[in-house]
Amino acid sequence: MCGRYATTVGPADLAAELGAIDETDPSEELLDVESGPNYNVAPTTKVLTIVDRHDHDHPDDPASRRIRRMRWGLIPHWTKESSPGVPERGKPLFNARAEAAATTAAFRDSFTSRRCLVPMDGWYEWTVSNSGKKIPHYMHRVDDGRLYAAGLWSVWRGGAGKPVLSCTILTTDAIDGLTAVHDRMPLLLAESEWAAWLDPDQRPDKRLVAGIDPELVARIEIRDVSPAVNSVKNNSPDLLLPADDAGHDTLF
Repeated sequence: MCGRYATTVGPADLAAELGAIDETDPSEELLDVESGPNYNVAPTTKVLTIVDRHDHDHPDDPASRRIRRMRWGLIPHWTKESSPGVPERGKPLFNARAEAAATTAAFRDSFTSRRCLVPMDGWYEWTVSNSGKKIPHYMHRVDDGRLYAAGLWSVWRGGAGKPVLSCTILTTDAIDGLTAVHDRMPLLLAESEWAAWLDPDQRPDKRLVAGIDPELVARIEIRDVSPAVNSVKNNSPDLLLPADDAGHDTLF
């Protein structure tokens, strides 16, 4: 699964890197961790996503790449309203199984035409030591390059207020050394797969959700990190540092 991750890129830099349009709202009210680097991203946080969409005024033009900020935890469009502009609280849909998303009620509409990428520096998982302590691990690229996880997104419209954009991260079976940490992992996509995944006019090829490319996994390193990451209240670059072997239980 993927219930916590780190990301340090801002919308303007991400848009410049990808040749995308920055559609984030600079006037939007955000938490500090939502407006800058976030080393401990948790569900319900607003996060950056990448989508390909047609221009509303020129729908026949090719879709263009856009950066959008969304709530992490998908809200299906059919969710009822609990109060004006507020959706009913339901199960936190921050992950979706890649192999089942196309037929799962909460995700199938998004799978058809609302797919996204979620950029991240790396993600966290936990194991339990022989002494019963939870050991946090940080999975990241060996060269510290950015990872892009496949996601789905939705638009919820209530009776008042702005539409709510939300997303979920797809997970797949972990392979190779990553199985020592968890049996699931984010479905990471190579750049060569982005266009097909983001295409709003075509359903994705089944091969894109059949499993992760072993070449991507070969470039991922597992690092034991401080248990400070266990609390979402902690948020600093120190969370990414290797754990002190003298002070913390470790797995690797």
